[in-house]
Amino acid sequence: QVQLVESGGGLVQAGGSLRLSCAASGFSFSLFRMSWYRQAPGKERELVADITSAGDSTNYADSVKGRFTISRDNAKNTVYLQMESLKPEDTAVYYCNARWLITKYWGQGTQVTVSS
Repeated sequence: QVQLVESGGGLVQAGGSLRLSCAASGFSFSLFRMSWYRQAPGKERELVADITSAGDSTNYADSVKGRFTISRDNAKNTVYLQMESLKPEDTAVYYCNARWLITKYWGQGTQVTVSS
């Protein structure tokens, strides 16, 4: 059974930090490109960051460059999103995504709320 379980969300003040984790199971994690997406109320889901299967290349949305860092531990089947200098506009549900060829999996999401 495929599972992507996000954790680490919560309420934080502007300027604060959070670390999201996504624990994967039920598939060959090390083959999959992993991504973090987010969706704010009334907005479309957007890509925040992604990382190659080997972890040797990353990509970030312009809005989070220099503040967020994506990483992965293939031995632990886990991908992380370290978020620094959080802003109210970062408030959203954050989703973990796994992708390999045409196969895609999604987590259930974790809420991040940044107060001003």
